[in-house]
Amino acid sequence: MVVDILAALGEPTRLAVMQLLWEEGELCACQLIPRLDATQSRVSRHMQVLKQAGLVTDRRDAQRVLYSINPTLAPEVRDILGSVMAAAGAAERRVA
Repeated sequence: MVVDILAALGEPTRLAVMQLLWEEGELCACQLIPRLDATQSRVSRHMQVLKQAGLVTDRRDAQRVLYSINPTLAPEVRDILGSVMAAAGAAERRVA
């Protein structure tokens, strides 16, 4: 399970998605597409991987699909995710 989570987070676009969801909460695909500079199909593919890893959930709101971090993540998985998000944020600050 940990390997699946880290593998899902190992791709830069998926890591960026998780950072956005971690910092901002629920977002729709229409908000992710321009912020990631990605096509709708590319975002959908990445979201599917994150869903399969159990990291995100989605819900329909009329014609929009809203994504959020899975609220039922086990505490140890949430800790791993928090550590990855902190490390990614620190790396961004060093580059900037």
